[in-house]
Amino acid sequence: MNKALFATLALGAAVAFASPASAEKLKATLDGKSEVPATTSSGTGTADLDYDAASKKLSWKLSYSGLSGPATAAHFHGPAETGKNAGVAVPIPGAANSPVEGSATLTDAQASDLLAGKLYVNVHTAANPGGEIRGQVTK
Repeated sequence: MNKALFATLALGAAVAFASPASAEKLKATLDGKSEVPATTSSGTGTADLDYDAASKKLSWKLSYSGLSGPATAAHFHGPAETGKNAGVAVPIPGAANSPVEGSATLTDAQASDLLAGKLYVNVHTAANPGGEIRGQVTK
């Protein structure tokens, strides 16, 4: 094989392996009617998520407005399907101010739940300590 052809093939392989094929874009749309039980909150929110399967790093930008009062906490909960509740899987630090950005490295089980649609984002307030707005994470 000549050197030029070998260099071309090697470069092509390097580009193929360097592509972000393992990155997933996910989203959650939060509202009170998605809570279990539902709340009458007029609050809404969105969470835009990026998940890198190679490093198991989940990054997020959570934005919300219209809550009954200041957010006291926010978390990813799971594993749970829509309409079911579950415990905290990943905390979202700094959720008192919107928007909030952050990241966490997931366990194998959390990564599996994330990609299977079994995590949800929950924003808590003093008036709704169990959660005021919620949204299931979807692709």
